[in-house]
Amino acid sequence: MRRTAALLMMAALVAGCTDAPSAERPGSSPPASPSSPSASTPAPVVPDPPTPRVSPDDVRVGTATAAVRHLADRVGPRPGTSPAYFRAAAWVQRRFQELGWQVERQRFPTPAGYSWNGPVDAGPSVNVLATRGDVRPGEPWLVVGAHLDTVVGSPGAEDNASGVGVLLAVAEALAGRRTRLPVVLVAFGSEEPRGQGDAHHHYGSRAYVAALTLAQRRSVRGMVSLDRVGVGAAVPVGSPGDDLDRPTRRVLAAARRAGVPTLPETGQRSSDHWSFARDGMPGVRLGSTPYAGYHSAGDVPAVVEADQLERTARVVLAWLR
Repeated sequence: MRRTAALLMMAALVAGCTDAPSAERPGSSPPASPSSPSASTPAPVVPDPPTPRVSPDDVRVGTATAAVRHLADRVGPRPGTSPAYFRAAAWVQRRFQELGWQVERQRFPTPAGYSWNGPVDAGPSVNVLATRGDVRPGEPWLVVGAHLDTVVGSPGAEDNASGVGVLLAVAEALAGRRTRLPVVLVAFGSEEPRGQGDAHHHYGSRAYVAALTLAQRRSVRGMVSLDRVGVGAAVPVGSPGDDLDRPTRRVLAAARRAGVPTLPETGQRSSDHWSFARDGMPGVRLGSTPYAGYHSAGDVPAVVEADQLERTARVVLAWLR
């Protein structure tokens, strides 16, 4: 009897061991509870915020005024084939690169001639092109340009360090900002005339246009030339035609959005926008207010007004927005 009871007790103990929780078995793990880390839902991936659009308020006019001082005071007169011009082009290239732009040079020939105050030699010149890698063949794009050269004997503060200064201020404002379309910024060489007529003017922009493919020409949605943009209380906006064409009206509308007064002009062909317009692309000029130091040794930084540089840059940024 005692033996039978002992056997029954042992059987009960064995049965109890087989009912032990699985957590006590070697190599096993407890079932995950809803609150355990291994059962939690992966954290959602939060996308980066969209790149903000550029605004006219993003301009820093000090960038433009510093460029005017450097080009007019430190470099000085810089006809398009001169050593001084190439020093200026190297400086502009470095500034674009420091601002995060991809830069290339476009070399082209310039003939000898007479540049307002004296003769100039034939030789090569260069355009300095800045992009951000977002221009695609056949897709719409915009161009903003300013000529970097001067006539003989002129430091060229207003004509046209002012335009190059605004170009660099625009390049700076676009850092970390997006525009309505991809944009190419160009400092043109050899814009100043070496004779009478179109055939002796705007060599850099003519070379740039000549190098464009048919698809690139068709997809240019607008070109703005910055030429003598640092004098006056309102920004001249020049149409190459005899009326205010659609590209010009778009720039005027941008100026209104930016709160900038303008002076609409027609028949304006004396800048690099004309190289585009005469080949069927939309081109508009900003600038052209008369001033006493034009094409002379008196074209020094004191001529240029910071407020007008800022107004011009605001127009460009509103147009790019």
